[in-house]
Amino acid sequence: MIIGIVKEIMHGEGRVSATPETVKKYREDGFQVLVENGAGQGALFSDEQYRQAGAEMLSDCAEIYRRADLILKVKEPLFNADRGVHELDMMHAGQYLITFIHPASPVNHEMVKKMAAKGVIALTLDGVPRISRAQKMDALTSMSTCAGYKGILIAASNLTKFIPQIFTAVGMIKPCNVLVIGTGVAGLQALATAKRLGAVTYAADIRPDAVEQAKSLGAKIVETGVPGEIAVGQGGYAQALPKEWLVKEREALREAVKQMDIIFCSALVPSRLAPVLITDEMVASMAPGSVIVDISVDQGGNCALTVPGETCVRHGVTIEGIKNIPGMLPTSSTWMFAQNVYHLVKYLVQDGRIVLDRSDEIVAGILTTIDGELVHKGALEAMGGTK
Repeated sequence: MIIGIVKEIMHGEGRVSATPETVKKYREDGFQVLVENGAGQGALFSDEQYRQAGAEMLSDCAEIYRRADLILKVKEPLFNADRGVHELDMMHAGQYLITFIHPASPVNHEMVKKMAAKGVIALTLDGVPRISRAQKMDALTSMSTCAGYKGILIAASNLTKFIPQIFTAVGMIKPCNVLVIGTGVAGLQALATAKRLGAVTYAADIRPDAVEQAKSLGAKIVETGVPGEIAVGQGGYAQALPKEWLVKEREALREAVKQMDIIFCSALVPSRLAPVLITDEMVASMAPGSVIVDISVDQGGNCALTVPGETCVRHGVTIEGIKNIPGMLPTSSTWMFAQNVYHLVKYLVQDGRIVLDRSDEIVAGILTTIDGELVHKGALEAMGGTK
């Protein structure tokens, strides 16, 4: 089987789907590996390192797409402006793709439909279930760790004042208030980072266990009032709330939002659209100069005003909709990502070829398109059940 590693084309994306270390592992496992020249440059991995690991280096990404049985990427297929062609148009029927697709996100609906029509067998990394045997494959958790850390640093950079309490000759400057909505892996890392910077930290999550973890990091809890039996789904993830409870959650957050200097949004429902928890009106209630970092943007975003992939200012509040925050820590994030993908490939391959047992929980969670059809449950629900 031939594995293809292409250079990521999203603006500002420094990650790559394999390191020289994992290329060496693939070669030891019997795979041929094609790597596009410069693919690892953003993460400080040289072409020579890949070559020494056993990769065949190629300058033309189209050749990699043509020859490879399996394409490994970090981000979903995008339009390649340099070549004037979409990455999907370089792929072929029966080819496997492993990457973050986020198929439930509205901005990706047309792309995944095209992917199905093309006959690509796509597997999305954001669908890896949080179960013990899938931990080594869980790239979403790895990238969430990066996003939580770097997201708070981005907020601090945008903020017009100190984060910690500062004593000066002319008086004391109060510390900033930071609210983290959604205290999963990213949220907990954000809380810990904000705490280290000297902020007064607050947290909100509909899951009782997540609330307890936030408390253990010293955060003050903003109670949502959502019953645990409604809030918690399979694997301990949050599940989509009925509309009336989502309204109640927004109301519970409303007063706290007014007092915050930074809000870090990371509330997600696996393979579903992210819940909108901060409305236009709530943003308008915040003090000018405040910052919202919405890392749920790949699944639609928690803030109604977030613009995917952009930084915008609304009602005097800076709203970060950056889609690739982990890409801003390319060396650390690439190392984790490449290991996650290697373990997933090793899990899926039997006797030198990929075998998809659709009754398997891991396969069922990640399978997006196959046999010319879109089969991802969350994407189908987001599209109203159409294929």
